[in-house]
Amino acid sequence: MASEDGVRKTDEDAAVSTIVNTAEEAKDFHEGVKASSRGFLSICKSLVAGGVAGGVSRTAVAPLERLKILLQVQNPHNVKYNGTVQGLKYIWRTEGFRGLYKGNGINCARIVPNSAVKFFSYEEASNNEVDAELNPLLRLGAGACAGIIAMSATYPMDMVRGRITVQTDKSQYRGIFHALKTVFTQEGPRALYKGWLPSVIGVVPYVGLNFAVYESLKDWLIKSGPYGLVGDSELSVTTKLACGAAAGTVGQTVAYPLDVIRRRMQMVGWKDAASVVTGDGKTKAPLEYTGMIDAFRKTVRHEGFGALYKGLVPNSVKVVPSIAIAFVTYELVKDILGVEMRISD
Repeated sequence: MASEDGVRKTDEDAAVSTIVNTAEEAKDFHEGVKASSRGFLSICKSLVAGGVAGGVSRTAVAPLERLKILLQVQNPHNVKYNGTVQGLKYIWRTEGFRGLYKGNGINCARIVPNSAVKFFSYEEASNNEVDAELNPLLRLGAGACAGIIAMSATYPMDMVRGRITVQTDKSQYRGIFHALKTVFTQEGPRALYKGWLPSVIGVVPYVGLNFAVYESLKDWLIKSGPYGLVGDSELSVTTKLACGAAAGTVGQTVAYPLDVIRRRMQMVGWKDAASVVTGDGKTKAPLEYTGMIDAFRKTVRHEGFGALYKGLVPNSVKVVPSIAIAFVTYELVKDILGVEMRISD
């Protein structure tokens, strides 16, 4: 009898142990699912924040963005836009208010996913498993990788956006999808990536320096506490705007010639592309480029070194608030959405 009781007790203990183990496994699984759901939701919120930041910042400076592109690619033998103020007035006079925002719709359609991927890619690239502090070089690398991924994913939209922005009448393209289809059928799929190489090269100093300078300035201000700032305190929106402005100024100045070359390569095959006077001194023929180096060489030869900085003034006026607004909007939207992950983390 005692033996039977012992066996029964052992069976009961085993059953209880099995039930407990099963319950613990179910609990662990449930917590894992909840953690995964929270992580996925955080990623979605981070992407939304990046997209909103890009859309808001670009819309705020859309007139200057369009003028910059027009200055970069206008025919040197038929100058319509001569400076920032004159250029904006000319657009207003000839095309009205809508002309100032021509191409902004497609730009937002491009920049929202671009900015979302860029900000999220940066956070993933800069995520350090041992929580060691990122130095400026690592930040530059993380920012550059994020920029290349985001730019490559949305490049065809940027290419046709440039074409739509440049056309000043109801001519060739009726919208983004019509432009994509027209370029694809008339010039081939490779045409959608014209100017991709200088864009990639330009991403390294531009996006990389944006993130590196912005984060490094924030860290320096928090740790050194100049101008009465208290260490380890949250920086104000005004201070973050100043950091973003400085980051944008450094990045765009270094990378600007590559942006000009990219835009000019995108215009090859376009009926309004810049022309050059041929050997007889009378006729004009559209410029053709065999590659990035050839585009640099022909631009400098026919228009001088200064042509590599055409549109720099409106771009400088544009980039400073654009980058600043993008960074601050990104962090504000993440605060509103309750995302724990931050760039500085």
